[in-house]
Formats: sequence, C-alpha cells, structure tokens
Amino acid sequence: MSDVKQYIQKRAERDVEFSESYEVGYANFKIGVILRQAREAAGLTQDQVAQKLQTKKSAISRIENHADDVRLSTIRRYADAVGASLQIRLANSRGA
Repeated sequence: MSDVKQYIQKRAERDVEFSESYEVGYANFKIGVILRQAREAAGLTQDQVAQKLQTKKSAISRIENHADDVRLSTIRRYADAVGASLQIRLANSRGA
C-alpha cells in the first residue's frame, strides 16, 4: 500500500468528517475522470463536445475537472454528445 493510501486510511479511521469528505470528493473526481475518458474514447475534443452541447469549452473543462456541481441532466446530455449511455448504480458504501 502506498504512503498516501496508508495516510488516508489512518486519517479516515480517526476522523469521521475527513472520511466522509474524502469519499464525496473522490466520487466527484471519479465522475469527471469517467466523463473525460468517454470523450477521449469517442475521439472528441472539449471544443467538439462544447459545440454539441451548445456551450463553451470552459464549461466542458469545468464539468470534467469539478464534477461536484453538475446536474444529472447535464451528464445525460454529455453522454449523448460523446455517443455513450448513462447508467446509474447505487451501491452500499459501508460494505454492510
């Protein structure tokens, strides 16, 4: 296990607020990465996706890099623009 992962694990064990904030932040980061990967797999640039969504490249960059405040309807339109389908799965995050 890397030093960073060890630090996160130990800190999360002793600090509930850190643990919850970390999980939310990681999930948001992961959404942005998934969107960027879907765009790249479609062979599209941020400019091209922006044109399809009738917005600016900066808006696409913000969606991919700060996905914590993006609407579900926007994600659905983004998925359509890159030729992907949106699937949502809820999973028990506590492992119980």
